[in-house]
Amino acid sequence: MSLEQCKFIDLPKISDPRGNLTFVEGGQHIPFPIQRVYYLYDVPGGAERGGHAHKALHQLIIAMSGSFDVVLDDGKEKKRIHLNRSYYGLYVCPMIWRELDNFSSGSVCMVLASNLYDEADYYRNYGDYISDLASLK
Repeated sequence: MSLEQCKFIDLPKISDPRGNLTFVEGGQHIPFPIQRVYYLYDVPGGAERGGHAHKALHQLIIAMSGSFDVVLDDGKEKKRIHLNRSYYGLYVCPMIWRELDNFSSGSVCMVLASNLYDEADYYRNYGDYISDLASLK
């Protein structure tokens, strides 16, 4: 997998003077069915989240409130992406190392995931991740 496969996805935005509405439909707006939704909040200043890769999991990361950065790493290249709009999602394909940092006060990060939680799907050690990437080529 490469960083080129990770991309912004524009989500529908219905503007209304009473407040805007955005929705996400698995298989329509994102390239996978949604099996799990989780969110990060109350992240202390200076804290980092993520620090792992997934073997098979697809994700869409959305800044529901506030902002934060996502650092993507495919073993050859790194890219820092700033998320701060609730109608944009960042699609992250399998086998991409990700780190989340630079959380603003009150930020909320929602993640839509293609699979249920499975610890066996995680690379939590960067060296193991790099080693397995090399063996896939």
